[in-house]
Amino acid sequence: MAVQQWEGRTSLLVGEENIEQLHKSHVLIVGLGGVGSYAAEAICRAGIGNITIVDGDKVEASNRNRQLPALSSTEGQWKVDIMAARLRDINPDVNLTVHKVFVKDDVADDILATPFDYVMDCIDTLAPKVHLIRKARERGYPVVSSLGAAGRIRPELIRIEDISTSHNCNLAFYVRKKLRRHGIESNVTVVYSPETIDKEGVRLTDTLQNKRSFLGTISFIPASFGLFCASVVIRTLLGTMDPLPIKKKKRRSFKKHLPPQE
Repeated sequence: MAVQQWEGRTSLLVGEENIEQLHKSHVLIVGLGGVGSYAAEAICRAGIGNITIVDGDKVEASNRNRQLPALSSTEGQWKVDIMAARLRDINPDVNLTVHKVFVKDDVADDILATPFDYVMDCIDTLAPKVHLIRKARERGYPVVSSLGAAGRIRPELIRIEDISTSHNCNLAFYVRKKLRRHGIESNVTVVYSPETIDKEGVRLTDTLQNKRSFLGTISFIPASFGLFCASVVIRTLLGTMDPLPIKKKKRRSFKKHLPPQE
């Protein structure tokens, strides 16, 4: 597919050959909330030619402060349908696959049976998140995972790191813990913030699917997380993403337990 007129500014920045590389690439985005919707749009506007989007939620009024598909006129509509129409309006030539499901159990296996150049995890609940990362890694797909965006308000603290170096993020802690049970300790790129959360902003709930509590959010933080995730994917596909340092496990020393030499 030739470089289109609307891609002229991107081509000027990265070159026509790289635009063609993006046209050939296939990216999976799971979760189209505050993070995933902005990630999907950035991926599309960069010229990724093949995109698969996955979400099983409908728009609610509470989504409107941070999610692209959430408008007063779209409440009750499927997020994937709204985003699919939006992405096709940005790039009518995009090869778009839509899955209106929650990723759990065998669903991830079915979706990941398609070859992907990159997997973007924008899920905001623990079990499906870990399941997707694990299954993607088993197939050898590179993964970028968005960790806890809620409860934060300082975008300058957002970081891109290997999961092994993430810290001061509750979601990161539990994702690391569960992935270690499957032998995964590194080589998963994460977007996270070590900003300390005000515990007064936590609310318990029994009305949200797969959630026992939720935090306050503001418009620009989930969007920033999504754009950071998109930047990881695009720069990796273009070959301009620097390798991330991985925390090496400390070797235990047994010298102090040895008997004194005579």
